[in-house]
Amino acid sequence: MIVINPNFPPVRACLFDMDGLLLDTEDIYTLCNNVILRECNRPDLPWNIKAQLQGRPGPEAAEIFHAWAQLPIPRAEYIRKNTELQRKHFPSAQPLPGVPELLQTLSESGVHLALATSSHTANFKLKTLHLGSLFHLFPEDRKILGDDPRIPPGKGKPAPDIYILALETINRGLRMDGKKEIKREECLVFEDSVPGVEAGRRAGMRVVWCPHPRLLKEYRGREKEVLAGLANGGGDDQVKDVMEEAAVGGEGKGRGWPGTRDDGWAELVPCLEDFQFSRYGICK
Repeated sequence: MIVINPNFPPVRACLFDMDGLLLDTEDIYTLCNNVILRECNRPDLPWNIKAQLQGRPGPEAAEIFHAWAQLPIPRAEYIRKNTELQRKHFPSAQPLPGVPELLQTLSESGVHLALATSSHTANFKLKTLHLGSLFHLFPEDRKILGDDPRIPPGKGKPAPDIYILALETINRGLRMDGKKEIKREECLVFEDSVPGVEAGRRAGMRVVWCPHPRLLKEYRGREKEVLAGLANGGGDDQVKDVMEEAAVGGEGKGRGWPGTRDDGWAELVPCLEDFQFSRYGICK
């Protein structure tokens, strides 16, 4: 059982990933890839590879996928086929269990909401235009997408930049209203992917990990590593990057650094229907 640090302040802001966390789009991504793989007489996408794709910016995920798939077709043809399949299937995306109720309750409780997704604008629209009643709960200026020019190249998840930017969009509004800004330890990040959990931890924020059941199976026995932001498998270069980010003067607690096992900054929640508001000082 994960013990939440009793010294944490109440949560004032919740920052959400989207694919596989709010919407069932991770299964749609898998469906589209498997159609192409089967056409090319290749095996279906296994979860040990899928786990490495989740949460990452599109270009990085594509490199990992193609290195594994070794498709006998030009990459441009794969992109065309995949784009056609996504345009067909993304508009059927639906919220995952507990999501509408969770977002509505947080909004009514006065908790500030922001979206931080690696999805680029075109795909974001395909996935969400039919779900306006859900996504209107996120103010437009607090929807941070994967192609946001304020996120430097190469700084998508598992880097913390997207969550730091999401918090800044909230604090900008608070400053304009003359209200107290929100600290990072007053933020709760909701993620389904392992790189996303690491991004939240490296941002110095608390994290709820709500993974796909197949992803959880892949990381069975390593749950504490994931919650600490230590399970992403980065090599020496990534470790060097983390240390360099953390060394930047004056950027605040948690800038760049993941956590440690059992530090109370993150918990595993198998389904968002099971989220315990009171644990985070949120009054329903």
